[in-house]
Amino acid sequence: MDNLKVKQLLFTLSVIVIVAISGFFFINDGVDFGSPTPAGSNEQNETQEIPEVILNDDELMEKFELALATIEGNYVSEVDRQKLIEGAINGMVETLDDPFSDYMDVSSATSFQESLSSHFEGIGAEVGMIDGNVSIISPMRESPAERAGLLPNDAIVEIDGESIEGWSVNEAVALIRGEGGTSVTLTIQRSGQTNPFDVEIERDRIQIDSVRSDTFEQNGMTIGRLEITSFAEDVGSQFDQLLQELEADGIDGLIVDVRGNPGGYLDGAQNIGNLLIPDEKPVVQIEHGDGEIETYHSQMEGKKPYPIVGLINQSSASASEILAAALKESGEYDLVGTTTFGKGTVQKSIQMNDGSALKITTDRWLTAGGNTIDQEGVEPTIEQDQPDYFYSFALSIEEPYEIDQVSEQIGRAQDMLQGLGFDPGRVDGYFDENTEEAVREFQETHDLTSDGKLTEETASKLQEEILSHMRDNENDAQLNRAIEVLIEQASE
Repeated sequence: MDNLKVKQLLFTLSVIVIVAISGFFFINDGVDFGSPTPAGSNEQNETQEIPEVILNDDELMEKFELALATIEGNYVSEVDRQKLIEGAINGMVETLDDPFSDYMDVSSATSFQESLSSHFEGIGAEVGMIDGNVSIISPMRESPAERAGLLPNDAIVEIDGESIEGWSVNEAVALIRGEGGTSVTLTIQRSGQTNPFDVEIERDRIQIDSVRSDTFEQNGMTIGRLEITSFAEDVGSQFDQLLQELEADGIDGLIVDVRGNPGGYLDGAQNIGNLLIPDEKPVVQIEHGDGEIETYHSQMEGKKPYPIVGLINQSSASASEILAAALKESGEYDLVGTTTFGKGTVQKSIQMNDGSALKITTDRWLTAGGNTIDQEGVEPTIEQDQPDYFYSFALSIEEPYEIDQVSEQIGRAQDMLQGLGFDPGRVDGYFDENTEEAVREFQETHDLTSDGKLTEETASKLQEEILSHMRDNENDAQLNRAIEVLIEQASE
């Protein structure tokens, strides 16, 4: 590597080192810096404004080299130069204060690429940094994470009993990922709930079928649904093939379902937009770092001969939101569900020469109509939430609950019982006689010990039954509302 390239690399790395060490750099044998202000000095009582020192490129390079040499030559223990440099890169990324930018070592970079392929092993959730906490961005549809009841914005405070305060996303993901069939316990702090709770998740092989197709017959009409689970590499071609099959069957309306979709490749949303957005209208606008805005238009002429409705929820993120916004703004199609996650930035993974990678935010995306959705999300045109039990099925029972006890866990169990037709009479977390009777009826129905106590065995069966209940399309309030809308529109 020639001197120019070395200087360019060192200049890039110097940014974080400046932040980390500037202003506190002393080389002075025998001095104890534990008390920075000598006794009797008036400096501790006076606030002096220290002028900012602006260094030129050569001075920055010299400062970085001096810092590196000083640490290697003077630190009390032996240091690893590679770790120092990687720490500097990590620190640079952290100063961006961007939850979606990250430095990935070789292992993390490999895992990241696997997560965008057709299969990988883990819990099936996108994880990122939210308000300084490693958090769930979105669980994938029908993944172990979703089956365990994880929700967007759930903060992970411990992994297998170990606090992850101060950890990076990559450090947390490395511990969460693992071989299928093994388990990991996440301690979750959920917004609106007082106490954190444990969720044990069995890892699995996550097979990504990017698009799934089904149909619904109602009022003599055929409604097709294309459910996009992830914007993986081949999502556009999969969507095109299945759409052609539905159209060959003569559908009277189409549902595009991106609920629980954490996103993926930007061009996947663009490719699907080319198949749905009419009259060559915009699919997405990309705002580059220099402020230039580039608009991507659909390549489709005319309009589909049937109505289209999008299905969204709070777990729809990134590329899902691009497509949803295009359906709403350029297609003038209805969106049914709840407001999406709100991720309005574009990241690129840039591989380094050793196999590590920088995943950094390079652009912002705007909706087809030029609107920003970052931290706001895409709003539905038809608001439709799911029943409460859809958000309550993460139960963590260590000791049995019984009469006169109060707990958020009891409240979640009451939501589930009510959803399954075992009326507890209340859902406020107080375990009364009606709740006891509902628990007993549930236990008897499922051949459990019928003592009316909310035990770990009962909680496990409750979660199993409520998940099965949720997977039944008849209980999917958002899906059924979308079908109703399409039937109405197709009949006009």
